[in-house]
Amino acid sequence: MRLAIGVFINPSGLSPGATRCGGAVAATSVSATNTASSISLKTLASKNPKFTWSSVQYDSLAQSVRLGKDWMEYQGINDWEGLLDPLDCNLRTEILRYGLFVEAAYRSFDFDPSSPTFATCKYPRNSVLRRSGIGETGYRLTKNLRVTSGVKVPRWIDRVPSWMSTRSSWIGYVAVCQDKKEIARLGRRDVVIAYRGTATCLEWIENLRANLTCLPDDLHHHQVADDANISGPMVESGFLSLYTSRTDTCPSLQDMIREEISRVLETYGDEPLSFTITGHSLGAALATLAAYDINSTFPKAPIVTVISFGGPRVGNRNFRCSLEKSGTKILRIVNSDDLITKVPGFVIDNNDVASNQQVNVAGLPSWLQKHVEQTHWGYADVGKELRLSSKISPYLNNINVATCHELSTYLHLVNGFVSSTCPFRATATRV
Repeated sequence: MRLAIGVFINPSGLSPGATRCGGAVAATSVSATNTASSISLKTLASKNPKFTWSSVQYDSLAQSVRLGKDWMEYQGINDWEGLLDPLDCNLRTEILRYGLFVEAAYRSFDFDPSSPTFATCKYPRNSVLRRSGIGETGYRLTKNLRVTSGVKVPRWIDRVPSWMSTRSSWIGYVAVCQDKKEIARLGRRDVVIAYRGTATCLEWIENLRANLTCLPDDLHHHQVADDANISGPMVESGFLSLYTSRTDTCPSLQDMIREEISRVLETYGDEPLSFTITGHSLGAALATLAAYDINSTFPKAPIVTVISFGGPRVGNRNFRCSLEKSGTKILRIVNSDDLITKVPGFVIDNNDVASNQQVNVAGLPSWLQKHVEQTHWGYADVGKELRLSSKISPYLNNINVATCHELSTYLHLVNGFVSSTCPFRATATRV
């Protein structure tokens, strides 16, 4: 979904080690609260006079948060145990920091269908992060990424405007941390892969191809002990098509990811390294597929982490098992009021995965459960979940399907969330 851009920063004003929610103070495990910045976007400002707007600066989020030797905890090595409820302030800052990389992808994309450069990156590769306005990151963009639709268009499509039949488009980028101070702060050299959400007509059509399909052989390397009556790892057809489709002039997103990861490992493989893949909406789904692909293709790859915002479901429960077996770490940021996170298909109960028994689809009668499995509509959520809600924010008006899904809303909710018993910081976005 297209992002309305523009964000603001407002220090929380709280003492280190505590996060305020109304009149209560919730203790946290780190002393970085005073650097957690209040973030919202222009859409929020236009709908509520309590919001203001200016450019967000990356270094304002990161200036005092030194991860050092604990960096693997924040990359999910222990599945973020003890960091989500209450939300650890260092983790909050890291989530917001990676959210800015996604915003940079949105800001750099040419959304104007009347433009001759529609669906391309508006800026030269060496200036994308700077000109997108997110501030000095210490990262250098090393590769632009494009996505291609595999939808077969009818012949009459030549008679419609060209923007409606655009097959390949700029989807994001790979950026490698190069700044020595930032590497020291992070505790390793970090490689970010950032994806925007759906933007073109054919991408929307791919989103609607919601039936599950088997992974191709070159993607499925991790065998899962399945029941004989249960299919192997399967993913949404449209997402897989966008990840693997290519043209004569444009390689697939999969090809580009593998080529760049191979180059990065050859260049930096002897030092502490992490791959962090982040995206919003469609970008969150592609981030999950890319993480699975990296761990499948490069067995000795360092830790691969996904930070996803408002992502739809991607695959079935055996796909989830394969992800877990590969060591892929996924943190899904979910707004419970966001419809996109509830589609496609039907979710399989978590208890079924452990027992590997007959699939039980939540809320469905037994006869329909069997039909769902046979027709490949049984999905499973992946990774760890940070569940938020638009309803917990006192500053969000006009809550609807569109605003609940915007990246701006997600960043706002992450910034304000404290814990399940203290949902929102009273000072998080107050001017």
